[in-house]
Amino acid sequence: MTDQPNNPLHGVTLEKIVTYLVELYGWEYLGENFRMNCFLSNPSIKSTLVFLRKTPWARTKIEDFYTYSIRKKIVKKKISLEEIKNKAK
Repeated sequence: MTDQPNNPLHGVTLEKIVTYLVELYGWEYLGENFRMNCFLSNPSIKSTLVFLRKTPWARTKIEDFYTYSIRKKIVKKKISLEEIKNKAK
C-alpha cells in the first residue's frame, strides 16, 4: 500500500463519511444544501450509500464537502491553540 499523506479520503469509507456528516450537520441541513432525494425523503445511511455509490457526481460532492469539513475543523483547532498560547504569554 502506498503512502498518501495529502489525501484526506485515504482509508475513510463512504459509510464513515456519510455518518460523520449526518452527525455533524444532520439530515435536514444536508437535504437543504445538496438537494438530493437521499437526504430529503426518508433518509437513512443505507439508502444514502446506495445512491452515492450509483451516482458519481453526487459522491464527489459529498466527498468534497467532507474534505472541506475536516479542513475547517483542523483550522479551528489551530486557531484555538494559537489563542491559548497568546493568552498564556
